[in-house]
Amino acid sequence: MTFKTLDDMDLDGKIVLTRVDINVPVEDGRVTDATRIERIVPTIKDILAKGGKPVLLAHFGRPKGQVVPEMSLRITVPALETALGQPVTFVERPSRDALDAEPVGTIVLVENTRFSSMEEKNDPQMAQFLASLGDVYCNDAFSAAHRAHASTEGVARLLPACAGRLMEAELTALGKALSHPEHPVVAVVGGAKVSTKLDLLSNLLAKVDHLVIGGGMANTFLAAKGIEVGKSLCEHDLADTARAIMDKAATENCTIHLPSDIVVAREFKAGADNETLPVDQCPADAMILDAGPKTVASVVDTIKASKTLVWNGPLGAFEIAPFDAATVAAAQGAAEATKAGTLLSVAGGGDTVAALNHAGVSDNFTYVSTAGGAFLEWLEGKTLPGVKALEDAA
Repeated sequence: MTFKTLDDMDLDGKIVLTRVDINVPVEDGRVTDATRIERIVPTIKDILAKGGKPVLLAHFGRPKGQVVPEMSLRITVPALETALGQPVTFVERPSRDALDAEPVGTIVLVENTRFSSMEEKNDPQMAQFLASLGDVYCNDAFSAAHRAHASTEGVARLLPACAGRLMEAELTALGKALSHPEHPVVAVVGGAKVSTKLDLLSNLLAKVDHLVIGGGMANTFLAAKGIEVGKSLCEHDLADTARAIMDKAATENCTIHLPSDIVVAREFKAGADNETLPVDQCPADAMILDAGPKTVASVVDTIKASKTLVWNGPLGAFEIAPFDAATVAAAQGAAEATKAGTLLSVAGGGDTVAALNHAGVSDNFTYVSTAGGAFLEWLEGKTLPGVKALEDAA
């Protein structure tokens, strides 16, 4: 992967169109989690330090090409100003003259790009308009890079283009994890359904040495092996698919790890009565809600014996105690190995980030991606239009 970064660009006196992701949660008129805003600060500060004028382009919600007042980016201005430590100028309808007139050192935020129906269509007219506003394009929104929109792909082909610091960090981390990893490589893939992760599993088999399957997905694989899973979440209709994945793993020299012991309960609620059993002894009226301690010990040993870890999805129903035990223990084991310097650990996906936060280890992984869909498509081996545009520009 070759792409230019802010270090490669002359920004002095230039307007830098900067695509960011500040699609943050809002309640009662204020931002409730500013993580995504905080992550773009290094890029904006570096543009300012190099004499550039950052003009921020972003989407917010799904207005579907209509002006929806509740989805105005104006709501993010206070949180942006807090994170950046300076005022932010909000503009509904930008013009080149108005942007030129803003003093050096100004940060400008442009209204929601998705208020225009041309954005999601990647309409050349909108891309041309955006390009007319700036001198350099900087994409710092990896989380939107799987969308070929006017502000993520179209404009990148009309101006000198580079990656911002967050995009650079994301692409570097993902490159080390999958494009040219240090072996052995282990992937932990969990979640509810195999059907949502077929492309992911298929792509990983050829790239990793160990594949740990957890969550509801594991039940489908257990059932495919003829193991009774009671009332557990399970896609019985995908038994043939699961067997095909296991067969392919064998030809790719990839070891699949499934639970050897299970934690079962009759009801899915916090503190429900539960028991730990061998994997082949799930009662007909019970649900598998977590992996057991023997499974966890084996997973942690596999992680600690590896050089690279890619993690997407929890090992059990981590949202409810005590069915968070396997996910927490495995995450803590990965964090220990990362801190010891023996493991490069990259994780991503909404549930994964929540699970690692729950385990208190997010800061101890090498890189935790907040880019849900883009992260998943990258793991699936798909081309991301926003990234491809930066590669072509380089």
